[in-house]
Amino acid sequence: MDKNKIIELLNKDLQDEHGAIIQYLHHGYGIGEGEMACEIEAFARDEMRHLDWLAETIVELGGVPSLERGTMRMGGAQVSDWMQNDVMLEEGAIKQYREHISLIDDPKIKRLLQRILSDEQAHHGDFVHFVEKAKREGAEDIRGDRQDKTARTLNWGVEHEYTVILQYLLHSYMSKSEEAAEQLQDQAINEMQHLGWLAEELAGGGGTPVIEHTEVDRSTKPTDMLKADIKIEKEVAEAYDKAGKETDDAGLKKLLFRIRDNELYHIDVFNDLLEEEEGK
Repeated sequence: MDKNKIIELLNKDLQDEHGAIIQYLHHGYGIGEGEMACEIEAFARDEMRHLDWLAETIVELGGVPSLERGTMRMGGAQVSDWMQNDVMLEEGAIKQYREHISLIDDPKIKRLLQRILSDEQAHHGDFVHFVEKAKREGAEDIRGDRQDKTARTLNWGVEHEYTVILQYLLHSYMSKSEEAAEQLQDQAINEMQHLGWLAEELAGGGGTPVIEHTEVDRSTKPTDMLKADIKIEKEVAEAYDKAGKETDDAGLKKLLFRIRDNELYHIDVFNDLLEEEEGK
């Protein structure tokens, strides 16, 4: 099969992994604490791993990983409805991976897709179980319609974290420096932690996390990527500092300052990488 066609198929898989991540995070945060929520968030991490493998393969083939979100099923009045949507999402993924495995003739890529397929089949079985479990245990949506300043601050943070996760991952995939790629991946993982902390704080406090992102820098030149990453980190560190100083909630203040300090660390890491790149 033509290399460009393989890239097209893999980017379709990547987009659907992206959609699954966001769908499962919505469902995990919506359920709150408990075994089922933890398992669903673990499935989202599995999908993140799949996305990473697919993106690296796309770059190896000379392509650019897509940042678009693929198929999502976000409806449902009850938690059991959400779980049924997750069952259907996995059924679609299983069908698509089987189709792509049959179409692609590269043995290494076929093996990768088979590996991902095995996870999707396991997820499908677990979500089938969760449909009945949600009904039996009366699982409920803990989110609410809180719209005060604190809720807006937390959702602003979620939006920012989602944006830089995508940006740092893209920059890591496109980086030709092994050190820069590793550091960008590490900081993206840290931003994933931030997103989780903020979303859980919001959902647990009667709000609803809105997992949407703003514009992502798509530079491919090493210095341009790092300058963009430093710029957004400086802006957000100042914003977290300001929000932390303005809130009277001691717990929220501690959280915002913790994230601020992480962002300041990211700035130092990216500055070091930029200095190394400019010194070449």
